Amino acid sequence: MTDRHHLLVHGGTFAAVGDRGDISGYRGGSAPDGMFVQDARHLSRWQLTVDGAVPDTLTPVADGDTARCVLVPRGGRNEPPAYTLFREQAVGDASFVESLRVTSNRPVPTTVRLAVTADADFTDQFELRSDHRTYTKAGAVRSRKVLGHGVEFTYRRGEWRSVTTVTADPQPDAVEETGTGARRLVWTLELAPHGTAELVLRVMARPHGDKRALRVPRSPAALKERLLAREGRFMEGVAFPAGWPELSAACARGLADLASLQVPATGPDGEELRVPAAGAPWFLTLLGRDALLTSLFALPYRPRLAAATLPALAATQATDTGVSEVAQPGKIVHEVRHGELAHFGQVPYARYYGSVDATPLFLVLLGAYTEQTGDTGLARRLERHARAAVGWMLDHGGLTSRGYLVYRADQGGLANQNWKDSPGAICSAEGTRPNGPVTAAGAQGYAYDALRRTAWLARTVWQDGTYADLLEQAAGDLRDRFQRDFWMPERSFPALALDGRGRQVDALASDAGHLLWSGLLDKEYGEQVGRRLLEPDFFSGWGVRTLAAGQPAYHPLSYHRGSVWPHDNALIALGLSRYGLHDEARAIARGLVDAASATGHRLPEVLAGYGRDTHPEPVPYPHACVRESRSASAPLALLTAVGGI
Repeated sequence: MTDRHHLLVHGGTFAAVGDRGDISGYRGGSAPDGMFVQDARHLSRWQLTVDGAVPDTLTPVADGDTARCVLVPRGGRNEPPAYTLFREQAVGDASFVESLRVTSNRPVPTTVRLAVTADADFTDQFELRSDHRTYTKAGAVRSRKVLGHGVEFTYRRGEWRSVTTVTADPQPDAVEETGTGARRLVWTLELAPHGTAELVLRVMARPHGDKRALRVPRSPAALKERLLAREGRFMEGVAFPAGWPELSAACARGLADLASLQVPATGPDGEELRVPAAGAPWFLTLLGRDALLTSLFALPYRPRLAAATLPALAATQATDTGVSEVAQPGKIVHEVRHGELAHFGQVPYARYYGSVDATPLFLVLLGAYTEQTGDTGLARRLERHARAAVGWMLDHGGLTSRGYLVYRADQGGLANQNWKDSPGAICSAEGTRPNGPVTAAGAQGYAYDALRRTAWLARTVWQDGTYADLLEQAAGDLRDRFQRDFWMPERSFPALALDGRGRQVDALASDAGHLLWSGLLDKEYGEQVGRRLLEPDFFSGWGVRTLAAGQPAYHPLSYHRGSVWPHDNALIALGLSRYGLHDEARAIARGLVDAASATGHRLPEVLAGYGRDTHPEPVPYPHACVRESRSASAPLALLTAVGGI
């Protein structure tokens, strides 16, 4: 697969197309290929040929709200193209639309045979990951039905049924079999001298259980107009910093991405909501930690995200114990999936609770939202859910029995359940992994902040002073324990974690900056940590590395052992500002803003950890989500941390 992938995103739908606008049906790799709705590939092949051959690319697809490219038939220098093809594509809600304009370059009539080969394999996204897993799908049946104006693809497995419909205007002259299950839509176009013909193809996905009355937009241009209007409404009223145009551009780009990354969800009373998805392509769904941090970053500017995220997570809060889902009463969901494998229990992610930090972050956001907006109605409505979340932290989470929030590796899901959730992310400086239950440092900061903010809600909104006193005492005790057990005096830095026997996991990691954000460290310790994070082994020039260079565990292209994460750095910048380290906060902000400026003002999920002194352009991480909600909202957090100067 030599084509680059270009992502088109609209709510819970995305399409990854190549430089020519084609979809090849490629399986595996760093990015999925196709059009996806609710974790299923509803378009697995979409390939254009003219006169029986793949056209050459004159102008490849560029990143944007629509995919545009210019193509010509194959030929040589002495054989100028007889015609030119102008291709434009866009995605809507469960839909994909393409306009194809063919213009003759000849002064005589010209005949062009145009064909689009289409297929829908309905593959679950989990089958396309490069993890060497296979899934049995007993009784699954795919069928195709030719329509007068196109073709319909259907997938059935037991009660599961999904449909993809491809239609065209004008309707094809024929729909041909290919011998592979795909169908080829064919047109013979008669072009007048220097004449033009245009086709519009529309794809409508109908995922299992989706009964909405949806329509495919009439054209990519119409859809782009709608998307731009949505982005404009989402950015309306936000005051961008005039004195720092690059930060303004990053904020604007981030807000535009957040407008397109919102997916449907349901509240406790069945109300329809739209919440920030984690990111495209792999996580275009509700992830608790991601949605909470995104909403926290955007809170001063777009509180509506928090107002939707909180009830959506309350509606999915665990009420029972489930071993495979890692569910316990009061716990906030980590991940929600709607695909076939989740439906049949072949992956545990229909509602998966493998997160130690989503629950305290839920409480942090509820308190911050109430304080920021003055709206006490949501805190009153979600009081039961908030108390259950506190109950989980104290009981199942481990605060009462072990003194900290603790997690155990989940054999069927995530080994690590803090934000650094890759298998080897929690490690010593030498790279060894801890044994037994893990006590991650950052989660203790979130718990401390959650207890304090919920105590404030109890005292001021719920009028329960006794409960508030209990939570304030628990927060104070946690702070004292943490500084006793985690602080490494010889390094003047907190440990990344404690292992199952309470021993320090001694890697120097960026998680320490999260402790500044939550306010867990005393001022003296906080200032030492903040200044240490800006030393060259930590700070790459683009941001703070997840693991300081020079440690044996460090790797600049590791997901969590040396890379640079924008959202991680946004939390650190907010923490530095909280502790009065404004010069250090500005240094991080400048690095991130410069990195965004080098990539069209959009921050990716993660960057490689190479230093700016030896690599004057930010080096991308090879498997990063191109659009990610936490990174999209990170410039807003920087604006909060340092203002516009």
